[in-house]
Amino acid sequence: MTQQNPKIDPKMLSSLVCPKTRGPLTHDTETNELISKKAKLAYPIRDGVPIMLVHEARAL
Repeated sequence: MTQQNPKIDPKMLSSLVCPKTRGPLTHDTETNELISKKAKLAYPIRDGVPIMLVHEARAL
């Protein structure tokens, strides 16, 4: 059984930064995305793996 929105390890989240701004990210559990407020981008998380590519991000 696979989990729809697996928990992101807080330690991993604290070490990830937005590749565009190098700013902090927050985890949106409803959309299962990592949010960069500074860049106004949402990076998807697929199968528990954050996709940290600007061209894969969704504009907010």
